[in-house]
Amino acid sequence: MKTYTEKEILEKLKDFEGWEYEENALHTAFEFENFKEAFTIMTRIAFEAERLEHHPDWTNVYNKLHITLSTHDAGGVTDKDFEFASVIDTLIG
Repeated sequence: MKTYTEKEILEKLKDFEGWEYEENALHTAFEFENFKEAFTIMTRIAFEAERLEHHPDWTNVYNKLHITLSTHDAGGVTDKDFEFASVIDTLIG
């Protein structure tokens, strides 16, 4: 699976509001009304992660959710990461 160069990633990220490239991965964060809302969206994302067979690195503290995407077995950012970022954006809307 082809990994993108930093230049290619930064160009593609122009279509993804709220996502950044840092430390060889895509990063974003969301804040919700409360823990229940954060956990609900995490559950929805988890089902999509299973469907895509691609799992995020993420942390959750109360109403905040931080997500990191990279394709570990490819050693960088691939189409899988951009596809998953798009799915996450759609879920959170």
